[in-house]
Amino acid sequence: NTVWAYATAGVAAETLYAAVAEAAVRGGLAGFKPQELANTVWAYARAGVTADKLFAAVAEAAVRGGLAGFNPQNLSNTVWAYARAGVTADKLFAA
Repeated sequence: NTVWAYATAGVAAETLYAAVAEAAVRGGLAGFKPQELANTVWAYARAGVTADKLFAAVAEAAVRGGLAGFNPQNLSNTVWAYARAGVTADKLFAA
């Protein structure tokens, strides 16, 4: 939620984004719900912050769960984020 707030407010915080991405990837996105996965990649894309490992981890987590719990808004935000960031995620898009 922190990076989402920063992105929504248009606040640049490269160090924060880097630290959050590293912690999320290191923790395997444990405990992230579908909305939190979607909001996280949305925030990075909105802020224009590159986080390839984070995007890969989110795609893997979403596919692993079979997109269970993703509502239409979560799916829309996730697809928008990957497109905006220019990140390909074939397995995610095929799921």
